[in-house]
Amino acid sequence: MRVVALGFVLTIAAAQPAAAHIALRSPAPRTAEQKTGPCGAAGSTRGTTVTTYQPGETITVEWDETVDHPGHYRIAFDDSGDDVFVNPSRATDDFPFTLVDRITDKVGGRYTQQVTLPTTPCDDCTLQLMQVMTTTEPYNSFYWQCADIVIAGEGGGDGDGQSPGGTVEGGCSAGAGGSGAAMAVVVLGLGLGLGLGRRRRTMRR
Repeated sequence: MRVVALGFVLTIAAAQPAAAHIALRSPAPRTAEQKTGPCGAAGSTRGTTVTTYQPGETITVEWDETVDHPGHYRIAFDDSGDDVFVNPSRATDDFPFTLVDRITDKVGGRYTQQVTLPTTPCDDCTLQLMQVMTTTEPYNSFYWQCADIVIAGEGGGDGDGQSPGGTVEGGCSAGAGGSGAAMAVVVLGLGLGLGLGRRRRTMRR
């Protein structure tokens, strides 16, 4: 009987992560934990899962709400680590690191929100998703998840001669020059052919 009871307790304990209230899908989260600010886990530090974007890029942040709560969401950004994030206490709070605030809560399910990243490159940036789980002020109940990201500067491609937008530099100019040379050869050939034809007709006369 004790063995059965112990097995039941272990099963319940193993199922606890599935009871998460939010689950960041994109960008990839640093950790699945979410109960300790600013990034979900106590002592949370930058991990090995890093997503790279371009300066000023507009991205779509996706997450799931697995346990419904009244309240709203906030998406914030720190260009160096995650030490600037401050929890809001009222709807009128306005922080410079906030990208989008007061994202309306719905009854669970998948959320998507477009945000525009800063134009300044950074190698140690963090995107924070926060769930404010109350409509009563001052706020006192939150969940957090973070994504480790990089905003690449100019020349931040993979060294294959491509610009950050993925366009091969100089491709159009090279192609145009090659086409012009080929056309010149064709025209010259036609001119020589016409000249030879006229000469032959003159000789026959």
